[in-house]
Amino acid sequence: MIAIVDYGAGNPVSVKKALDWLAQECVITADPKCVAKADRIVLPGVGHFAATENLASTGLREGITNAIGGGTPFLGICVGMQWMFAQSQEAPQTSGLEIFSGECEHFPPEVKSPHVGWNQLELSTHSRLFQGIPSGSFAYFSHSFRVPMTADTVAGCEYGGKFSAAVERDHLFGVQFHPEKSGDVGLAVLRNFCTL
Repeated sequence: MIAIVDYGAGNPVSVKKALDWLAQECVITADPKCVAKADRIVLPGVGHFAATENLASTGLREGITNAIGGGTPFLGICVGMQWMFAQSQEAPQTSGLEIFSGECEHFPPEVKSPHVGWNQLELSTHSRLFQGIPSGSFAYFSHSFRVPMTADTVAGCEYGGKFSAAVERDHLFGVQFHPEKSGDVGLAVLRNFCTL
């Protein structure tokens, strides 16, 4: 069973519809015990980084951390991916999960922010999340803050400079774009996550 974490932000319903389309057993939940027992965890996210504070206050952060520590595959989407890093300039007082080092930063002033719409992915050849997906594929983005390129980046994107469109390490995955809104490419990413 896949737990889609509901912490009062993001769009868990659209993620569930995509997983339903893929015939995956999934549930939207705010119950830390349900999250801790799930076979896989998806953390969607839309909006302000400060919304992730709800994860700590509800016990969901602890449930997610325990599950990750036990080897449960985890996928963070948009703000969910950003939360996997130490912090964000959007809400400096809010701590991320610190799985990946680095800080989410605002787009430079020379480009329009938020970055909304379809953009190309430059894919790494060693990614399991993007297996079978050709580099140059398009995905749908909607965000004002970005993750810099890191050693864990498996997909880059160009908008006011290159940034991380996806990160991957062991059983931990993050995508800045919205796979549930990215057509066949997004469904392929979710299918790959469900079969890892």
